[in-house]
Amino acid sequence: MSIAGHVEHRVDHSGAVRTVELRIDGMTCAACVNRVERKLGKLDGVRATVNLATERALVEYPGGTSVATLVETVRKAGYGATEVAGPADTGDEATEDDTALRRLRLRMAVALLLFIPLADLSLAMSLVPTLRFPFWQWVVVALALPVVGWAAWPFHRTAFVNLRHGTTSMDTLVSLGVIAASAWSLGEMAFLDTRTTLTGWDAVLHPSGPLYLEVAAGVTTFVLAGRYFEARARRTAGRVMRSLAALESDEVTVVVDGAEKRVPVGRLRAGDRFLVRPGERIAADGVVETGRAGVDTSAMTGEPVPVEAGPGDRVIGGTIPSGGSLVVVAEQVGADTRLARMIAAVERAQTEKSATQRLVDRVSSVFVPVVLGLATATLLGWLLLAGAGWTGAIGPAIAVVIIACPCALGLATPTALMVATGRGAELGIFVKGYRALETTRAADTVVLDKTGTLTAGRMSVADVAVTGGADPAVLLGRAAAVEAGSEHAIAAAIRDHAREAGAAVPPVEDFVALPGLGARGRVDGTVVTVGRPPEDAGALAGRIAAWEELGHTVVAVHAGDVLAGAIALSDPVKESAPVAVAELVAMGLRPVLLTGDRPAAAHAVGRACGITDVVAGALPDEKVEHVRALQARGRTVAMVGDGVNDAAALAAADLGIAVGSGTDVALEAADVVLVRDDLRVLPATVELARSTMSTIRGNLWWAFGYNTAAIPVAMAGLLNPLLAGAAMAVSSFLVVTNSLRLRKAASWADGALGAVRAPVSDDETRYVEARA
Repeated sequence: MSIAGHVEHRVDHSGAVRTVELRIDGMTCAACVNRVERKLGKLDGVRATVNLATERALVEYPGGTSVATLVETVRKAGYGATEVAGPADTGDEATEDDTALRRLRLRMAVALLLFIPLADLSLAMSLVPTLRFPFWQWVVVALALPVVGWAAWPFHRTAFVNLRHGTTSMDTLVSLGVIAASAWSLGEMAFLDTRTTLTGWDAVLHPSGPLYLEVAAGVTTFVLAGRYFEARARRTAGRVMRSLAALESDEVTVVVDGAEKRVPVGRLRAGDRFLVRPGERIAADGVVETGRAGVDTSAMTGEPVPVEAGPGDRVIGGTIPSGGSLVVVAEQVGADTRLARMIAAVERAQTEKSATQRLVDRVSSVFVPVVLGLATATLLGWLLLAGAGWTGAIGPAIAVVIIACPCALGLATPTALMVATGRGAELGIFVKGYRALETTRAADTVVLDKTGTLTAGRMSVADVAVTGGADPAVLLGRAAAVEAGSEHAIAAAIRDHAREAGAAVPPVEDFVALPGLGARGRVDGTVVTVGRPPEDAGALAGRIAAWEELGHTVVAVHAGDVLAGAIALSDPVKESAPVAVAELVAMGLRPVLLTGDRPAAAHAVGRACGITDVVAGALPDEKVEHVRALQARGRTVAMVGDGVNDAAALAAADLGIAVGSGTDVALEAADVVLVRDDLRVLPATVELARSTMSTIRGNLWWAFGYNTAAIPVAMAGLLNPLLAGAAMAVSSFLVVTNSLRLRKAASWADGALGAVRAPVSDDETRYVEARA
């Protein structure tokens, strides 16, 4: 289901460092994760992060190391490894997952069908000796051998591979327990007396007396059932990512010299012109060259109303035009598209680990040898100290081996993170890492930018004032000329108004951007500056004050050093902003409005949104200083913004949250990206983070508590190996099930916001999963 970020390039002091994502097969517990990371980490300059739930490894490696070397290293460690190359892998992986799931289900079904009569027969023969018939033990053997042999073969095979490499894993414990129970039972039948009759509670705990074949079969059945439900849960949790993958095109119609040619989307390059017919998905981010259509952006933004797109308008890959065809000039293609970057961010988040999970991995790497030592000590203790004999000693030892499997520990954090990030993507929340979820939960202060965040960001010119009897059309034309190279909402509004007013827009020379202040350029031989009004606006002071009282944004236009006029722009507050702020306050967060706009406009928006803490007139570096001042007072700060001027503050905050309609710089600087235009997704983000961290804590508490409490009980001989196997499987199942509850996190948002992505049809899903 990987979309992007797999051939990502970075540079550090040692030279070129690349990143590749590998699919790892054969991992069963946190000990396996630690082993793969350790083996890869022994290669010079290689750093790996492995996730058990997603079965992925994100590997950073130097330019002198090949991917083939990484794959071979993983294989030598006893696991399968393949490179995740890009979108085409989606179908292959989905098909492979389905095949593996079917095989696992078959083994579980066969084991269950044989175990039920086996357990019934053993219990009946033990409780009612008069029902015994000649060679009944051999019937038990006939029922048990397919289970402990064929059904349990994946455990034996993995344990053998581990043994060959001098390592151990959860499968080592399962295989050893099954083999020990089976071998002991066959030895009892061949060489010892099997006619022992138990009564009462002993008969229930040890159904067939000295035989443990039903124990071996039961452990196999329960562990297989646990593996099956884990695999199915991972498949379910990945459904959102596969649906998002369905938004990508696999072919595109490229236009060259007026001729159309269908090519694979992987061959599309920035600068290419491509045709999008009604109903087709746009293959890349770009700018419309010709044509006009209503573009359905619901898959990316959740907005149900199509957005009109014509020449000069930007369009996003994965969206669908209707009512007309478009010729688009590609700007971002492949892994650089906004959709690909968002999905890649979620995938990296699913692979990232918390400090707690890394501790779990380290503990699990030594857990299996410790358990084997405890099992040996239990066997010797019952033999030598308790005088129980081999028949009484083997049961507790096997129970220790089985009950201690650390599968639940390995799944506690990654399954919750995987489900949470999938749920976030469904709501339009793209989380870039585990730290982001952790910080979102801890945040107590939310600093919000004004333009484009609390307001619509689609400004329009409300009024124009000039000095000295100047022509307003000339003023507009000169201002639009200077703003021609800017993507800011104010610049776009001035350009649009000038065009609608029929004002002539002359060319600009010597253009200079003034971050936080505006822009300057030479127009018709005159240096024109468009930016913040001066403190002394002279004859325009009254007009400017009146505009600001109404909450308008005002920009001044200077011709040389002379104030030539001013333009008032209105940017309405988003309908969702007051509701979102109220919900944040109800959650215990303190909202702060931080903007570069003038105080009057900032306070007008603050009043409309219910924010009393307003900081106005802040330049980009001053926004950073204000964020750091809040942090110095012990506040955990989440910064929400969308512009270039917010990027530094987003990076400085404990948590940076970018509005998806913002600039690429802001999106890159942020830890969380909200693709919706509805701010109610912000409190949904906080609720999701809090639910996720609570779930992870619950999972870890259960997993640690389960192993800590169960091992002494098993060593004391109070836990039948059959019950131990069931308890171990139930433990993993509970952890996975508890994590799956996160699919309903922030459930109120489903009704309030609706689904981000349009429903994907069954036909389309099957096509995506099989297209490779």
